[in-house]
Parts: sequence; structure tokens; C-alpha cells
Amino acid sequence: MDELLGRAWWMLALRGAAGIIFGLLALSWPGLTLLVLVAMFAAYALIGGVAAVSAAIRHRSIRADWWVPLLFGLCMIASGLIAVAAPGVTALVLITVMGANAIVTGVLDLIAWFRLRRRGRTQWPLLFVGSLSVLFGMFVLAVPGAGALALVWMIGTYAMVTGALLLFLGIGARNWRSTVLRDKQNAPLHS
Repeated sequence: MDELLGRAWWMLALRGAAGIIFGLLALSWPGLTLLVLVAMFAAYALIGGVAAVSAAIRHRSIRADWWVPLLFGLCMIASGLIAVAAPGVTALVLITVMGANAIVTGVLDLIAWFRLRRRGRTQWPLLFVGSLSVLFGMFVLAVPGAGALALVWMIGTYAMVTGALLLFLGIGARNWRSTVLRDKQNAPLHS
């Protein structure tokens, strides 16, 4: 899993950047209409999902557990497509889709964290992102009647925090890869 993340560091960084941009846009336009919020969520989910699927497919030969980022990406793409296909959906359905997406992707992030931890890598940003996603999803599903403005602020803040952590994790994964490659090049040859 750590080698997969090292090779696909750009997926985490892209997902993080998309989250930060989505969060900034949501917070800078607090009077967003539901249609604009749906479009922004769809773009965020589609960009992150395509990046995850692409990375999983490109690096499937590295490890047997490549399916975790693939499943994650497919969940995000499905959420984005639902938002695109039905932009006039009610706020309650949008809240349900966002909450379910956050729970599923959070659980998959926690699975990735657990697998990294078993290999001796403790990446607290992935643990934090996964936990925050699950909690956010549960809160959104438990309190769907929250006002539209509160929802925009909550979603924007969530997207920015998780985006920043994922960007940090992506840069860290790139550094793991550089370190591993440098160590392999400097390792003495056994004759």
C-alpha cells in the first residue's frame, strides 16, 4: 500500500487541491444557490474520483490491494454523476449523497491507513481524514434539516480541512517514493 501511495502521490495531491478549491469557493460564496453547490460538488467528486481510478489502474501491478483506491474513486465518480444527472435534486437528497460519499470514502481512507500502519508507516493525516470524513458523513445524515447556509459552511470547511491534509499526505508520499528510490540506488550490490 505504501508503494502504491508513493507512486500515486499525485492522486492524493490532486484530491487535496480539488478539496481546497471546492471549500474556498463554497466559503467565499455563502449565498450559493443549491444548483451551484451541486455543480461544485459534482466537479470535486469527479476530479477526485477520476484521479483515484486512474492511479489505481496505472499501478495495479504493484500490489494486490490496488482495489481500495479503485473502489474509492468509483464511489466518488458515482456521487459526482448523481449530482450531474439530477441537478435539480432536493437539498435532502444532496445531503444524503454527500453524507454517504463522506462515510464510504472515509472508511476506505481508514482501511488504507490501517494497512499502512501494519507495514510500519503511521500516517496520521490519512487517519484524521478518514475519521473526519466518517464523522462528517454521520453528522450530515443525522441532521439533514440544517439550513442551507450552515450546510454550505460545513461542507466548505470540511472540504478545505480534508483537502489540506490530503495535499500534505500527497507531498509526503512523493517524498517516501524519492527516499525509497534513493535508498535502492545507494544500496550495495551483493556479489
